[in-house]
Amino acid sequence: MSVADTPPVAPPPSLGKLFWVFLVMGATSLGGGVVGYLRTGLVVRQRWLDDLSFVELLSISQTLPGLNATNMSILVGDRLRGGLGALVATLGMCLPGASLMIAAGFAYGAGGDGPWSKAFLHGIAAGAVGLIVVVLVQLGAKTLKTVADYVFVVLTAVAVAFFKVPVPYALIVAGIVAIWWHRPRDKDVP
Repeated sequence: MSVADTPPVAPPPSLGKLFWVFLVMGATSLGGGVVGYLRTGLVVRQRWLDDLSFVELLSISQTLPGLNATNMSILVGDRLRGGLGALVATLGMCLPGASLMIAAGFAYGAGGDGPWSKAFLHGIAAGAVGLIVVVLVQLGAKTLKTVADYVFVVLTAVAVAFFKVPVPYALIVAGIVAIWWHRPRDKDVP
């Protein structure tokens, strides 16, 4: 489905529905693959955002400190229902994870170095990587339009993975170069 084929955006939800949807997403999402899960929930199922708005909010959330899921819940909640919506969405997103982390902390203290615990964590990690790849393909197909865009992605990934450039520095440099590259080139444009 292309951006042009995206269904129309639904009207803003009630605060109760906003809390419930983020509570369910917070309770059923795992690890780094949460971005794809958020897109499916917010763009495809609920139709609260279109793909362009989702990518814009995701870009903002990734430049802020903290978890993408929490940042997205704040930004989406604010966009849909203002400050109270941001609070409700954030509570919904964070409550399940906080509860599970408290329980996991107690369980890990009682035997977390066992082979079953390690096998479970390796399985979750593999699933999260798969979800990240799916999101990369889905969002990349919608937002990367030119060969230069793909070059920026590859160079940023190489800088971080192989040359150990800190992510914020890599993003700042890539952002500056990409802005310069995509600048309006018509002499009549101010």
